[in-house]
Amino acid sequence: MIKLVASDIDGTLLPEGTAQINPEIFDVIRKMKEKDILFAAASGRHYTSMVKLFGPVAHDIIFITENGAYVCCRGYDMLEQVVEWEQVCQWVREVRKIPGASFTLDTKEGFYTESQDPGFLDLVRNGYRSTLIQVDDALAAKRRINKMAVYRRENIQEIAGELIPRWEDRLHCVVSGDVWVDFMNKDTNKGNAIRSIQKILKISPEETMVFGDNHNDLEMIKSAAESYAVGNAAQAVKEAAKYVTDTNVNDGVLKVLRTLVD
Repeated sequence: MIKLVASDIDGTLLPEGTAQINPEIFDVIRKMKEKDILFAAASGRHYTSMVKLFGPVAHDIIFITENGAYVCCRGYDMLEQVVEWEQVCQWVREVRKIPGASFTLDTKEGFYTESQDPGFLDLVRNGYRSTLIQVDDALAAKRRINKMAVYRRENIQEIAGELIPRWEDRLHCVVSGDVWVDFMNKDTNKGNAIRSIQKILKISPEETMVFGDNHNDLEMIKSAAESYAVGNAAQAVKEAAKYVTDTNVNDGVLKVLRTLVD
């Protein structure tokens, strides 16, 4: 019997960088709760963005944010991972040199950025609806950084190809969308977040179902016996998952969840 369901957001439950969520998901989550099935929203998004997205059921679900760096439920912190400040400083000084790139330093209170790029600012504020804090110098004050992310509208794979080999021995690095590459504590990933929830709530992998689409979902897929890739997922995710459902724009996740409550 399934007791825990976790789904990625962007590219899996809805289109990347939008708030275009099918409101039926809220009713399904409530029905799942009545059947003692917990729902966890698992994303690279910030907590403030996810709370707004799932507002009607925000007190009924678990939030796995920042690719697993921060996990909470009803204001209770279940897990928090941070990046060493010295690594943050080195990373920022390197990313500042990349033409056309913007970056965020993600904390519990919001994203810190030095960017003035209108497209980037609009995406974060209005697409993801995250709390964005613009500063002249992101390193002027020492902060607890859960995740660092670099953004560029074009050729993000080029940035990934340059940065990941230089940082993968120190940080967990992953392409998390069409325009993002994320960098986190070595122990940070959605799979470890799921396992921490399983341990706290005494839920087994066999009682867990997950959905994903991109490379930052691969560890999460390994944490569950019932794993799904959406139809638009990266090939590596389809190969890792047990099943493939319909695409995100055709409510692939919702179609499977309906079978748990009907």
